[in-house]
Amino acid sequence: MKKPPTVIVLAAGRGSRFKAPDHKLLQAFGSSTVLGTALEHAIETGLQLRVVTTAAVSAEARRHVAQRDIVELPAVTGHSGETLGMGFSIASGVAASADAGGWLILPGDMPSVKPTTLLAVAAVLTQHAVAYAQHIGRRGHPVGFASELYSELVQLSGDQGARRLLARYPSFGVEVDDPGVLIDVDTLDDLAALHGHGAPGEPTEPRVGH
Repeated sequence: MKKPPTVIVLAAGRGSRFKAPDHKLLQAFGSSTVLGTALEHAIETGLQLRVVTTAAVSAEARRHVAQRDIVELPAVTGHSGETLGMGFSIASGVAASADAGGWLILPGDMPSVKPTTLLAVAAVLTQHAVAYAQHIGRRGHPVGFASELYSELVQLSGDQGARRLLARYPSFGVEVDDPGVLIDVDTLDDLAALHGHGAPGEPTEPRVGH
């Protein structure tokens, strides 16, 4: 029987659009934080988990998952100080779980994605190379990749993410009753909207392909 996929939570971005002293992933959300809530939802699925992060938020990740499940990246690389990018984060998480039956990519700033949504996308990866959650026909997260794409995923780098894989392989949309698949926390207004203190902002677009 094929192994289930591993959830890769991406938490290595700088969050530069979030104009606050503390990182957006460390902001209070419910009884936890933005990242903590996303991790707890992933843990509830019972699937294996890897958190790709940096020193800025690794302590928060360790409050929820074991050290062995954390992939800590440097914040920058090279002499020019460029960021490693989402592609490198995905590649690092996949490489750290090479024996998985696929991977679900979940940005750490999407704390409202339900555990049932993650499981719904995981369930179709046995029939599809690429799958994603969608709500009312709008494409969101997580985005799932089947295990046969391992060699291509581990070669990703920069800010292009998995765009070329999404363009190369047919993808399957899983319709879910979960508006959280469309909403991330990029700004203070986004966080206020999720707390119920403001109007919801524009839904996010899938970033694994950016």
